[in-house]
Amino acid sequence: MSATDHCSSWYKVSCTDVFVSFLNLNYNALSGNIPAELGFLSNLQYLYLQNNALSGNIPPELGFLSNLQYLHLQNNALSGNIPPELGFLSNLQYLYLQDNALSGNIPPELGSLSNLQYLYLHYNQLTGNIPTELGSLSNLKYLHLDNNQLTGNIPTELGSLSNLIALYLRNNPQLDATIPVKLQTLCAPSTVFCFF
Repeated sequence: MSATDHCSSWYKVSCTDVFVSFLNLNYNALSGNIPAELGFLSNLQYLYLQNNALSGNIPPELGFLSNLQYLHLQNNALSGNIPPELGFLSNLQYLYLQDNALSGNIPPELGSLSNLQYLYLHYNQLTGNIPTELGSLSNLKYLHLDNNQLTGNIPTELGSLSNLIALYLRNNPQLDATIPVKLQTLCAPSTVFCFF
């Protein structure tokens, strides 16, 4: 049996050649920490760990996964900061971290994710300002930052998100409710849904 054939027999794991490219362990009642060693799966493109009972911090080693396109960690009990190393994931399109207990600031490094289309950070305990760097995410379609503890002003730079379909900022009680003119213009068409 070849290495590829052996890999294909693994539950919810797929391989390209002899390398793991797909790992789906969602809805398995998994607990404990996410192993830092997952960061050494250099060919991984899809990582689905959502809807478990995982806890502890998100390992910064996940930032080594240069081929990763989908990162789903939502609906767990993850805590601590969002690692700035996730900003190294240049191929990432989907970043789902919602419904955890993540705290601290949103890393400005996430603004380097030029291929990102979905950024879901809602229902956490994130604080601090919304980074202006998020306005550089030219391919972003959905931005969910609602139901956190964000503060400061809504950045004018969010008005540069020309591919945006939905923006959720509501239920951040200390966020300044003043909407920048550029963002008002972006949200004016019925094709863009904005909730402040």
